[in-house]
Amino acid sequence: MSLLRNWSQWRQFKNLSWEWRNIVIYSESGQDWHHFAPIINDLTNHLQRQVCYVTSDPADPGLRQQNDRLKSVCIEEGWFRTIFFQVGQADTLVLTMMDLGNLDLKRSLYPVYYTYIFHGMGSTHMVDFENSYDNYDGIFCVGPHQVAEIRKREALKHLPRKDLFEHGYHRLEQLMEEARGKNLMYQANVKPVILIAPTWGEDSTFNRCGEELIEVLLTAGFHVIMRPHYHTLRLSPGLCEGIAGRYLEHEDFEYIDRMGENESLFRSHVLISDWSAMAIEYALGLEKPVLFIDLPRRIRNENWQELDLEPIESSIRNEVGGILSPRALAEAPAQIRQLLQGQGAFRDKINRLRQRTVFNLGSSVTVAAQEMARLADERAQMRASGSFSHE
Repeated sequence: MSLLRNWSQWRQFKNLSWEWRNIVIYSESGQDWHHFAPIINDLTNHLQRQVCYVTSDPADPGLRQQNDRLKSVCIEEGWFRTIFFQVGQADTLVLTMMDLGNLDLKRSLYPVYYTYIFHGMGSTHMVDFENSYDNYDGIFCVGPHQVAEIRKREALKHLPRKDLFEHGYHRLEQLMEEARGKNLMYQANVKPVILIAPTWGEDSTFNRCGEELIEVLLTAGFHVIMRPHYHTLRLSPGLCEGIAGRYLEHEDFEYIDRMGENESLFRSHVLISDWSAMAIEYALGLEKPVLFIDLPRRIRNENWQELDLEPIESSIRNEVGGILSPRALAEAPAQIRQLLQGQGAFRDKINRLRQRTVFNLGSSVTVAAQEMARLADERAQMRASGSFSHE
């Protein structure tokens, strides 16, 4: 049934008119929907454009939208998804999927313009593979750091220059908007709420020292929220269940297994993380401090130092909080109390940092939608003029 269903969905996409294949958006999973939804809304409502949304997740919210200008198709992981990428025809294809052309999913044999949108604010050259962004035509950049990194790699490796757009990051704007009207400032007579939300992998906080850290914080009288990365839940479910199971009866312990929820971000006063790019969103979006557990860097690109550019994940650390050795977890309560002092000056510093590290604060969605529409029109004109052949 799955094979037949995917064949039917592939045929549905293939038979769409060019009006529906002018702007195509691809989503690997429903986790991507909150990145695409505001842009799709702007394209279909404000700009009156037709959009085809292709997802590989049957549970993707994008499949259940009531929008006459949005056509949704589900082509799950497997043979027909490979065919969709290899011979699919579209003017433009927008995606948050990294490593296009490097693994099993290749660029189409037909002239498709591929645009990448970041789903995080981090740098491009340490946590990701060296060539993760080489095969896109255009990239919507969060801030100047990504532009500098991509251009430096292009020059160093003699790669064709991509179109780099000053985009921004809607997730950050959304956090800032949702935070308005909420009293996020820590009050001295309130029990501190500590959110632990690290990255995933063998060298991440929960894998290396999560249980000890929670014990220290609870003993110090803090309220602790444990929120593991969804990859940790998938790859090490026993680890998370074991840690959470020990403390679930404790009145000051919470366990959250849903990424994408925001309430824990708002209720907490300090985030404890390691190399998760979410720490940047937390600090810049909510103007609250982060305590970084100084575990080994997450490195997929062994040659990252060739660019001679410090990744924002590390360069920002001392500006948005403090750093703690995993061998000194007993010092965590004292560092947290110190971070909670001088909140006014901290918020002023974060505001200045935000202005210099993020493009188009407050208007990133509009900028992205307008640029996507412009690119789609340009490609449609090229197709109509015979500049390239799709057939």
